[in-house]
Amino acid sequence: MIKELDNIDLINNLLKIFNTSIKEIGPFSHYVGYYLDDKIVGFLNYDLMYEKAEIDYIFVDNDYRRKHIASSLVDYLVKKCKDNDVENISLEVRKSNINAISLYKKQGFTEVATRKGYYKGEDGILMVKELK
Repeated sequence: MIKELDNIDLINNLLKIFNTSIKEIGPFSHYVGYYLDDKIVGFLNYDLMYEKAEIDYIFVDNDYRRKHIASSLVDYLVKKCKDNDVENISLEVRKSNINAISLYKKQGFTEVATRKGYYKGEDGILMVKELK
């Protein structure tokens, strides 16, 4: 089951994986959890800014990977975006993250640019999925 998250402590606990935290949920920020048996096994953080959306973080617990959880989270986001007349969804991904790049390509994202050194010396790939 996928649920919107609004508890700052819970969100910050999830964001520890990325060595970051928040003090409040911004007006454009959204956090979504993928629950199995009352446990969050995956989450998605995205920003919805008028006609554009951007994926900030997506994560699935190692024990639950390859079970279509990340795909389900992206599908959820695409539906939300279509319901809100969003034109496209963008994201950056490490060039070395072949599994994530494969997932995004299967979800209809295309590589549009390379950001040199975006991840502390490692290139990032900018990917976009057009919705209109």
